[in-house]
Amino acid sequence: MSKQYPMTKAGKKKLEQELAYLKDVRRTQLAEDINEARRFCDFSGDVTFREMINERTALEEQIKTLENMISHATFISEKQTTSTITLGSTVTFIEIPNGEPETYSIVGTIDANPSHNKISSESPIAQSLLGNKENDQVSIETPGGTIQVKIIHVQ
Repeated sequence: MSKQYPMTKAGKKKLEQELAYLKDVRRTQLAEDINEARRFCDFSGDVTFREMINERTALEEQIKTLENMISHATFISEKQTTSTITLGSTVTFIEIPNGEPETYSIVGTIDANPSHNKISSESPIAQSLLGNKENDQVSIETPGGTIQVKIIHVQ
């Protein structure tokens, strides 16, 4: 069974736009650059030409990866009706004993954007929160050490 990629519809649209750019614009630009270089280079020793070929290989791999992610996308709802923290939940918690409230939405890797408080379900914070409920106290491993938090709201 293929890996599933949880994402919102907006996340899938973003991937589709990136894929279209890579296929329609970047691939064409790179092909033109390679054809131009072929006219003027000594293939056996031309570093620039080899770099373009390597770039084309990397581009094709990136295209395959995006196509795979799009074809195996599973959509998550951004609105939850359960009190248990799941993918798609928005969670507010405070660090014990006297932290300020922090709110994060737990999303798929594709939709993650920490500057907008959207964290990947694969992140250590999300992994620690998943499956818990309001008023639960949870230990979260961070690079700075373990912290204790109390979940104050799940949406």
